[in-house]
Amino acid sequence: MEKKETSSVDTLKKNLGNISQIVKERLAKVQCVKDMIAAARIKSPWLLHFDCGSCNGCDIETLACLTPVYDVERFGIVNMGNPKHADILLVTGTVNYRNAKVLKTLYEQMPNPKVVVAIGSCALSGGIFKECQNVLGGVDKVIPVDVYVPGCAAKPEAIIDGVVLGLQKFMEKATAEKQQEKAV
Repeated sequence: MEKKETSSVDTLKKNLGNISQIVKERLAKVQCVKDMIAAARIKSPWLLHFDCGSCNGCDIETLACLTPVYDVERFGIVNMGNPKHADILLVTGTVNYRNAKVLKTLYEQMPNPKVVVAIGSCALSGGIFKECQNVLGGVDKVIPVDVYVPGCAAKPEAIIDGVVLGLQKFMEKATAEKQQEKAV
């Protein structure tokens, strides 16, 4: 009788070893897929553009970057309307009490890592509207900003430079996040 119990224990140990091996293999496959997705996000980031309430000068220049003249898509960038798919948040206009909550919600809905680019003097400091009673100031009063693009209105070349700098910061954040995951 002890022989049967021993053999069933040995069988159980053998099966647990097989299950452990299968779990390790599947985790390796999942990690491989995660690495592929991270590489794709770095090479083809998606933008979300949010206007906090500007004169539309910066908005027109931001959208001009998507035209064939400036062709920001050559960097693999796509303009996206959904924050849950966006990697980089472009913000124009003055932040006021009414749109601060919306801006914060959009930022929180974006997956990590994420980069925020503030475009134009209104997004940087409140611009000519900074003394108004309903104005909070720049974007950095509500959410953390990674790249500042000055100008009133910011030129498309400056916006593209800011987005490229944002891509570098996005890459750095993605690499740091990956290293942090490996450490855990």
